Amino acid sequence: MNEGRIKLQPAWKERIGDYLERPDMQALSSFLRAEKQAGKVVYPPGPEIFAAFDHTPFDAVRVVILGQDPYHGPGQAHGLCFSVRPGVPPPPSLQNIFKEIQRDLAIAPPGHGCLTPWADRGVLLLNSVLTVEQGLAASHQGKGWEGFTDAAVDALNREREGLVFMLWGSYAQRKGQLIDTRRHLVLKSVHPSPLSAHRGFLGCGHFSKANAYLESRGQAPIDWALPSRAQLTGD
Repeated sequence: MNEGRIKLQPAWKERIGDYLERPDMQALSSFLRAEKQAGKVVYPPGPEIFAAFDHTPFDAVRVVILGQDPYHGPGQAHGLCFSVRPGVPPPPSLQNIFKEIQRDLAIAPPGHGCLTPWADRGVLLLNSVLTVEQGLAASHQGKGWEGFTDAAVDALNREREGLVFMLWGSYAQRKGQLIDTRRHLVLKSVHPSPLSAHRGFLGCGHFSKANAYLESRGQAPIDWALPSRAQLTGD
């Protein structure tokens, strides 16, 4: 797979770079090129498809949050699951994530939906499918991304110890079903979507549980507080 401008972060490339040469990934690359040539808009932009890996190198990962596929509205997706660019209103699921953080850790919502600081602090914000067609949710499912992101999760599961995996909803839980719970902490709940959040996500305490686990292993906790939009953008 050669998406031209895309460069996989070196520590990740060492572990899953070979996967990009597989026939299914070559087919995926051809599919993406054909979609663009047909005039379809694909999110996120090419250089941001692998943003989760760029911001959170393999050895820096401490927490993994698994998402499904990118947001499909204009200007939303930038390569990190659940995150939107500064200035884009936080979608409902992300609003519920902020509500739970406030309930769990007394951290007020930041007034924006950009989670890049989390990624830079060791939270891998990984969608199962890394691209989507504008306006069509799940349009790139089954095209090859799932195997690639499975390989990333498998590498973390095998080579690292003491990670926290947050699996929200049945889709994420299926993707994470092979994670070794003797080596890692696996936290499960329903999805933070407004359709299900009241059935267990709100009140799950995953953020404090993650930090307690990291601290029990002698690691620093994750700082879940996000800077203001002005601090983030320098405005």
